[in-house]
Parts: sequence; structure tokens; C-alpha cells
Amino acid sequence: MRILVTGGAGFIGSEYVRMLLTGTGPRLDPGAVTVLDKLTYSGNLANLDPVRNDPRLTVVVGDICDPALVDEVVAGHDVIVHFAAESHVDRSIASAAPFVSTNVLGTQIMLDAALRHGTGRFVHISTDEVYGSIDSGSWTEHQPLAPNSPYAATKAGSDLLALAYHRTYGMDVVLTRCANNYGPYQFPEKVVPLFVTNLLDGGTVPLYGDGGNVRDWLHVHDHCVGIALVQDKGRPGEVYHIGGGTELTNRELTARLLAACGADWDRVTPVADRKGHDRRYSLDITKITEELGYVPQIDLDRGLAETVAWYRENRAWWEPLKERLDPAVTHPGPAAT
Repeated sequence: MRILVTGGAGFIGSEYVRMLLTGTGPRLDPGAVTVLDKLTYSGNLANLDPVRNDPRLTVVVGDICDPALVDEVVAGHDVIVHFAAESHVDRSIASAAPFVSTNVLGTQIMLDAALRHGTGRFVHISTDEVYGSIDSGSWTEHQPLAPNSPYAATKAGSDLLALAYHRTYGMDVVLTRCANNYGPYQFPEKVVPLFVTNLLDGGTVPLYGDGGNVRDWLHVHDHCVGIALVQDKGRPGEVYHIGGGTELTNRELTARLLAACGADWDRVTPVADRKGHDRRYSLDITKITEELGYVPQIDLDRGLAETVAWYRENRAWWEPLKERLDPAVTHPGPAAT
């Protein structure tokens, strides 16, 4: 099996590649794995260092919005797992154009190439943010899409495109939508690595509004296990939710991170709330559990402790990345992709 992973040098994509090649998740036994990544600010070849010497791995640096390159790379692959996306909400509020280009146009170019080459399966990775906000209960996969940020709107658009290619052309397309991810190798503009690295450096952390926004937290490895199950056994044309099972307000998450880093609340700086900030996300994961046997294995206490330890021990990885951060977009935003 030849698997193409777009965005495979990013946070979640690189975890998926490492999992495929080390066999630490569901055993898909790939004969070859190709990574296609533009290496924008959040893409990092160092994320693939643990598997860079695996002879099954090929890395192609390029843009999913380049039709000629995509056509060349897609040829000969049995499966495409499509992670590549612009993902930070604050950046989308500052400038939506790159999100429309990459998330919508780029996905269309990938789908066209997969259709042209008869790719066996196209796994499209999405986010809970496409649903908007929910006051109580949890969304099932049948919930209508109602995105509120430019980022979420472009992801919703790409979801609809992917499903349309299944319905129109009969392509074997499956979608996943995930909760907020955290774990090692996450670019430090997202809330967990931003807070942890700031606190390890003796700095302060920003907390939006009243800190009451609620998110479900999902360790990146559990997310990738869920994706592998969908890649292997998901039904064509279906959407599967992947969640972590632990909902926290941003204030509760901040308290846990402060404790893990040995810091107090005097290190927290209140900031004005984000424009259009969704209050709560919550995914119902009954479908993937009953159909594919998915159950998250890494509870939040263990996952956060291991994540803090990883950032403490890997300053050489994150310190150069902190120098690239734009202060205007380093508030605690959602961390799905």
C-alpha cells in the first residue's frame, strides 16, 4: 500500500506518518509513505526526524495548490490522507485569503488528481469547528454545518467538496472531524504549547475573555489512531467524529497547565475576547466507537503531563519556532489542526 500524506510535516500529519512507519497504531503496513508539504511557518521537517531514515519515506516539498506537482505526486498512490490546511483561527481573522486558497482550492486540486488517477481512498481531515457553537449536548455527524470563523468556513467548504466528489463521481471518500488536539511537536501559537513554553520561560500567558469557552481535548496520538481506523475500515461517503472525552473551559485548562509548570495565576494576563469566538464545541463519538472500535486511550492528566515534559526536554525544537511568532496571533485559539 502506497500512502500519500499531505501536510505530513505538520503537527498532526507528522504524528500520523510516525505512527504509520513505527507501527505504534493500527497496523496498516504501508509499503511506502510520501509526504507532500509546503513547509510554511508551521511545517517542520524536524517533526519527521524519528523516521527520516526509513527507506519507505519520501518527502516532497511543494504546494497542494500546484496542479502539475499534485498530479505528479498523486500518481501511483493507493490512499491519500489529506491533512494540509491553514488552521489558526486568529490568522484567518487577520487575513482569510490564504485559508480560502489552501483549504478550498487546494482540496479541490487534490480531489481532481485523485479522481484522475483512480486513487483507492481519499481520507479528508476536518474539525469540529465547522458546526459553529453548541450550548448543550453533542453534535452527531448529521448536524448541519454552521461555521463562524473564516477558518471554519473554509474547512466546511472543503468538507462539502470532498463529499460531493463521492456523490458525483463515486470516489471512495471518508471524512473525519476532530476535537481540539494537543501533544508533542505542536507549533507554539496554539494554546497548549504557547502556554507551556511561555511558562517554562518564566513568562505570562493570555486568557481570552472570561475563560469560559469550552473545548473537548484530544491527544494527537489518539486522533491519529482514529484516522487510521477510518482509513482502514470507514464506510465510503461517511463522516466520523474523533474526540477525546474531556471537556474543559479555557480557564480550567489554564489551571491545569499552571499546575503542571509550577506556576501561579499571577502569570495569567486577561485579553479581549476573539471576534466571533465560539462558546462550546462537543462531538458525539458513538458512531466511530460502535462501527470501528475507537476508544481514546490517553486521559488528559497523563497526556498533559507527558506533553509538558516533552516541551521541557525539547527546547532545541521549539525555541527557534517561538522567534517566528506574530504577537497578533498568539492568543489561545482552537487547536484542531
